[in-house]
Amino acid sequence: MLDVTPLQTAVDALADRLRALPQSALRRGAAAEGLALARELANRAQRIERPGQRPGELPDAGMFAVGDQLAVAGHDLVEALRAAAAGGEADANAAPAEELAGAVRRVREVAQSEAMTRSARM
Repeated sequence: MLDVTPLQTAVDALADRLRALPQSALRRGAAAEGLALARELANRAQRIERPGQRPGELPDAGMFAVGDQLAVAGHDLVEALRAAAAGGEADANAAPAEELAGAVRRVREVAQSEAMTRSARM
């Protein structure tokens, strides 16, 4: 069974951080970066769940919703990876474990980005 705990933990931590940021920090770039990551994770999940179909775009629900959007997109990817690993429905270009590792890496990169670290210091 695929252990998706690292992705779930990283997504939850970053989503909580985004939820706790003041409006000024969200405006300085943290919200935009969080939304971009949420969209990327949603696209990854959609490519796993519906290979060959063009993923839809996660709408911008506003800066105060970005933490929740990231959490939902991340959890959707976790479930897509679990299902792919259990049922062999992985995209031919990436095994679930490789996709998981890439997603964890990406979430951690964003968490360490300038916008997020600068915002956390405020």
